[in-house]
Amino acid sequence: MNILKLTLLACAVVVGAALPAHADILIRVDQSTQRMSVDVDGQHLYDWRISTGRPGYDTPNGDFRPNRMDADHYSQEYDNAPMPHAIFFDLHGHAIHGSYDPIGHPADSHGCVRLDPANAAKLFDLVKQEGMANTKVEIGGDVTIALRNAKPSHPVSVARAQAHVRAASQEQVYVPPPAYNQPYYAPQPQQYYYQQYEYAPAPSQPAWHW
Repeated sequence: MNILKLTLLACAVVVGAALPAHADILIRVDQSTQRMSVDVDGQHLYDWRISTGRPGYDTPNGDFRPNRMDADHYSQEYDNAPMPHAIFFDLHGHAIHGSYDPIGHPADSHGCVRLDPANAAKLFDLVKQEGMANTKVEIGGDVTIALRNAKPSHPVSVARAQAHVRAASQEQVYVPPPAYNQPYYAPQPQQYYYQQYEYAPAPSQPAWHW
């Protein structure tokens, strides 16, 4: 190996050492449990609640790579709905993004994967730091299982709530009768007058003489 090749090899090693190393990110979405896990270089980092789309607005299953990121995105198709920290993972507008609606059960999300806003911001910063090319999104599971396992409203609680509403609507409110059309005079404090008498001794009687 001549000196030129050795020099080029040494330069390649130095340049490679100077370049920042990027970690591999794996984002797994389970529609059956409505959970997301995030691993970095094989190490488990996060486990979050999510909301995927209901039947008819299905979140697609499969393996994806992020292709676009927008920290302050608003939907151009659905009433300018806010989609903070959006990470788009296919060519049909589906994204992982923050949502201010309740999280943890399937929602009418038109197929997006919703996260709590704080968690969406963490994931966005992580993918931005490591790069979209080093990030993989795996989506699996069955949303109908999540719907079947969702806790229904307790029938007794519902019946009590309905009975309370009916009772409130039928409650009679006491209305006092109209006052007589007479002026009202407030009672005045009673006053007592005392006449003062001065004590005077009775006049002396003259003595009787026999």
